[in-house]
Amino acid sequence: MSASDKPATTAIGLVRDLRAELPVLAGFATTAVFFTVGKAWTPGTVGLAAATAIFIWLFAVMIWCAFGVVRHAEALAHHLGEPLGTLILTIAVISIEVTIMATVMLSGGPNPTLPRDTVFAVLMIVLNGMIGLSVVVGALRHRQQQYNLQGAVAFLAVISCLSLIALVLPDFTTSTKDQSLTPLQAMVFCVLIALLYAGFLTIQTVRHRAFFADAASDEAAAAGSAADRHAQHGRVHSLGYHAVMLVMTLLPVVLLAHPLARLLDHGIEELHAPTALGGIVIAILVLSPEGLTAYRAARRNKLQRAVNLSLGSALSTIGLTIPTMLAISLYTGVPLELGLPPAEAMLLVLTLFIANMTFSGAPTNILLGGVHLVLFATFILLVFNP
Repeated sequence: MSASDKPATTAIGLVRDLRAELPVLAGFATTAVFFTVGKAWTPGTVGLAAATAIFIWLFAVMIWCAFGVVRHAEALAHHLGEPLGTLILTIAVISIEVTIMATVMLSGGPNPTLPRDTVFAVLMIVLNGMIGLSVVVGALRHRQQQYNLQGAVAFLAVISCLSLIALVLPDFTTSTKDQSLTPLQAMVFCVLIALLYAGFLTIQTVRHRAFFADAASDEAAAAGSAADRHAQHGRVHSLGYHAVMLVMTLLPVVLLAHPLARLLDHGIEELHAPTALGGIVIAILVLSPEGLTAYRAARRNKLQRAVNLSLGSALSTIGLTIPTMLAISLYTGVPLELGLPPAEAMLLVLTLFIANMTFSGAPTNILLGGVHLVLFATFILLVFNP
């Protein structure tokens, strides 16, 4: 390349970088609007049509920013390798869910079942929707796909334990009359869930990292070619650049959680929609980037990547969200009900049973993916017709 071509190439690179960072620019612009003139746009001062348009605007910007978070987390994954890259993506995305639910709990009227509904929706979307779609798509393109059995078993063992303790056991305790927990139960469960999740992270990132790596690929294949990296998340910069930009892209989502939560509560009340719909909307917002990433990984015959993303999302939702919500409830006295209704509890137990069968031995096949999709359709039906 000649010296005269270098300025033009640099300018093109800067334009591409600026275009790639449009989500963070849109996020901060929207945040600036809502923290200035947008403060007056409360559900009580605008009509239903205007509130709907504002909600769509907010939701679209937050989804866009969430995909920006994924892009930088994908770049970090290539710098740090697996499973640290996937772990960064999972924790970054789940922090959006925790922020939105904490905002709802600490502002407006009490909604004691929203954390439960959101966590349950995430589990159904991940364990049935995302896994089912990934297995089916992968089977259609590659017939059978391999994954690391030890990692999947470790994921599902912890997910099964924590989800049943958090969402089913409160239905059978007798110290309270509803599906809530006593302060002692909440405190002990909070500590136990946090400790077990921390122990799992130690296993995943330090002691047994090989359990969560693709057993069928060597180091060069896992790293991928430069062309693959560029196709997935554009030009890769330094580790520090992507770490800073990940935080910057995540910040508008955190700041916009409060206006989104107010509009969501207002819309559900005005439309007389099922209260569980709020949890589903939050779950869709949180899981869209990871769901798309897992789908693409399955299509590229990288099922281990899809497994790490899907099961990691489910585990992080319980391991991070439930202790945070219990701590907020204990500190503020805001009521919190975690126990699921009987039909949903049965669906959760059935989902965990099928998930353990799906990942009880390699390789996967299309039939078990279809079973997961049937369970996901059942979940959607029960939301609107319980």
